Amino acid sequence: MSKIDLHIHSRFSSDGEIPVNRILEMCSLTGMKLVSITDHNSVEGVSEAMETTDVEVVPGVELDCIYRGLNLHLLGYGFDHTNKAFLKIEEDILNQEKDAGEKRIRLFQKATGIPLDIAEILNSEHADIISGELIAEHALAIKNIGDYDVLKPYLPGGEKADMPYVRIYWDFFAPDKPAYVPIRYISLPDAIKLIHNANGMTVLAHPGQNLSGNFSLLPDIISEGLDGIEVYSSYHSAEDAAYFLDIAKQNRLLVSCGSDFHGKNKPAIQLGGHGALLDDEEIITSFHHKLIGEKK
Repeated sequence: MSKIDLHIHSRFSSDGEIPVNRILEMCSLTGMKLVSITDHNSVEGVSEAMETTDVEVVPGVELDCIYRGLNLHLLGYGFDHTNKAFLKIEEDILNQEKDAGEKRIRLFQKATGIPLDIAEILNSEHADIISGELIAEHALAIKNIGDYDVLKPYLPGGEKADMPYVRIYWDFFAPDKPAYVPIRYISLPDAIKLIHNANGMTVLAHPGQNLSGNFSLLPDIISEGLDGIEVYSSYHSAEDAAYFLDIAKQNRLLVSCGSDFHGKNKPAIQLGGHGALLDDEEIITSFHHKLIGEKK
C-alpha cells in the first residue's frame, strides 16, 4: 500500500464521517508520508490537519465545478486556506444543499416506493446536509427490507453490497438519476482561477469517473490552466491509469494519486489505496517540485 494519499475526506465533507484528528492518527499508525484532507467545497478541516507533526500534510480541497455540462471535481493543493473566497463558496453550496435535502428524500420515495420517515432523516445526527448517502443509510435500515426488490443489490451478497451507500447515491442521486436535485457550482475555469489566486495548484480528480468517457475534453480542460491529473485513483483501472499517465507526461503535468477515502460510505476504499505504480519517493519529489514552482 502506498504511503501517499492526496485525496482524503473527513467529517467536513457531507459524505464523510471521521474527524480530522482521527484520520491523521490512522495515517501516522500506517506510516503515511504525505497526505491531504480534501473535503468537498470546504476548507474547515485544513487548519486542524496542518497542526499534525507525525505526517506531512498539504492543505487541500475538492471543488465541485461545471465544464460543458459535466460536473467535475477539481482538487486544490498548497493554497492559502484562509482566503475568504473559499468560505463564500462553502456557504453558498451549504445553503443550496439544505434546500435540496427534503426534495431528495421525496424524489427517492417516488422512484423506489420505499417508505421513509422524513422527519427522522431531517433530524438525524450530522444532518446539516441531507446527502444521498444519508438517505441510503436510512433506506437500508427500514423494517422488512427484504420485501423491496429495488434494494436487494445493495444488501449482503448483492452485486453492489461492497459500498451500498455510495452506490445508491450513484444510482439515484447523481446527475440524470431519478432523485437528482441540481446544485449550482462554479465553472471549472473559475475554480482553477480561485485556487491559483490563492497561490495553490490544481489537479483534476479521478477523470476516469467524472469524465464519463468524454476523454476528448481533456485537451480543452488542460488548456484552462490545469497543473496536474489524479492519474492513480481507486476508481481507475490499470488501463485508465496508463492512459492518464501518458496524457500527464505529454503535457508536463503533475502525476497525482489519491484514494478518495471516506470511511463507512466507501468501505472498500482504504487510505493509500489508489494503486499507484510509481515509487512513492518519485511522486513526493515531483509533487514538492511542482508545488514550489507554482508558488514562485
